[in-house]
Amino acid sequence: MVVKKKQMPTIWYNGLVKKMEPIAPNVKQFWLEMPEQNTFDFKAGQFVTMDLPIGDKRIQRWRSYSIANAPDGSNVLELCIVKSDDGIGTKYLFEDVAPGSELRFKGPDGAFVLPDKIEKDLVLVCTGTGVVPFRSMLQDLKNNGRPHRNIHLIFGAREENSILYRAEFEELVRTMPGFRYDIALSRQPDWPGYRGYVHQIYMEHYSAVRPDVDFFICGWSNMIDEAVANLLVKMGYDRSQIHYELYG
Repeated sequence: MVVKKKQMPTIWYNGLVKKMEPIAPNVKQFWLEMPEQNTFDFKAGQFVTMDLPIGDKRIQRWRSYSIANAPDGSNVLELCIVKSDDGIGTKYLFEDVAPGSELRFKGPDGAFVLPDKIEKDLVLVCTGTGVVPFRSMLQDLKNNGRPHRNIHLIFGAREENSILYRAEFEELVRTMPGFRYDIALSRQPDWPGYRGYVHQIYMEHYSAVRPDVDFFICGWSNMIDEAVANLLVKMGYDRSQIHYELYG
């Protein structure tokens, strides 16, 4: 006899927009407070899914966004959202939502999280708002003093004005033991750092295959596909060392 597991009902929350701030061209931070909740529990790296009033069908209305802040026992979530050129969801969030607006969402969901016990070096590869779950993870590690080994954050963008949370990560370089931060810009010829894409950085620094490193990758599908192919085929890493999540 097959025993079916009872599905838990989906819980939807109503969040009030406390504040909105631009952080880069076409990127905004949103702070959501849940007045009916004392706390909102989640794991660093997880996401929530909004039900936006932009269509009749679920596929039209639902949009998922990673949580940008670390779990802190509060009832406030921070999101970092990029406005896409043809996205009606982000058009609504950027043009129709204001402080005091109500947003309906469910979650948290997602398994793109760090292990409870970190026994390997971590290489975090991202582009654009793909850095958001990594910001949550890094804040969580530092806030709770969780033991970890070396952590290398590799961030890619087009131009310098699109580097998200730069000051925060540069501060972590100074205050978080074992943390390293590299940036690659693809469309700024006068950039003094890496010029081009993120792939050159991890391929240079981790060319010798090591069993004691895990790669976490977050961004658009093309970047992830190329990174996974590089790590698996060109460089020879085991699939179990590669973890990724799409955004957008």
